[in-house]
Amino acid sequence: MDATSRTPSSAIRHDGMDRLIMSFDTALRTVFAEHTAARPCPQAVAAGTELSAEEKRLSAALMRVNHVGEVCAQALYASQAWGTNNPVLKAQFDEAAREETDHLAWTEQRLKELGSRTSLLNPLWYAGAFGIGLLAAKAGDKISLGFVVETERQVEHHLNSHMDRLPAGDQASKAIVAQMRDDEVAHANAALRAGGVELPAPVRGLMRLAAKVMTTAAHHI
Repeated sequence: MDATSRTPSSAIRHDGMDRLIMSFDTALRTVFAEHTAARPCPQAVAAGTELSAEEKRLSAALMRVNHVGEVCAQALYASQAWGTNNPVLKAQFDEAAREETDHLAWTEQRLKELGSRTSLLNPLWYAGAFGIGLLAAKAGDKISLGFVVETERQVEHHLNSHMDRLPAGDQASKAIVAQMRDDEVAHANAALRAGGVELPAPVRGLMRLAAKVMTTAAHHI
């Protein structure tokens, strides 16, 4: 076998190694690095009021859950970009991940302002979400996009509930959550237009159950 005939398989192995290194780098930066947003942090239209200690604890717990959601979003988009052979779809996943980086930065900033921290279990959340995203990608592009649609719809519902649960005086957190929600809706619509299909009801139910476990744990840890 000559060198020319070995080139394609060699290139595939090289590309796979590059993707592995990039995925590992993304995981480390997502979980451990401090993030910088490309867009300014959303500002409240109306001034908030001074929060009590109990209100700060509640806001911090909810924003920590939201931050975990963004950690998982980074993992999902990274794995789905890795798992597709469609360059247009890969670019779409990468663009969504960049917008989700803004969400990471905003929630981190708000947690600091509230005197709190991110979840101690972020490495676990990232690893689990990456594995789930890779499974979705391997099921095919339409299923992978459908997974995005369902995930973002569930996140939208979850963020709407946080708008109701956040203290009335915490307008700063509410402004961040509102913009995050609008971005998630846009991601879902983009995935739907790209050909995402509706997932079976049992799969949607399992996704809700997994999200419930994550949000309950992240509320405290």
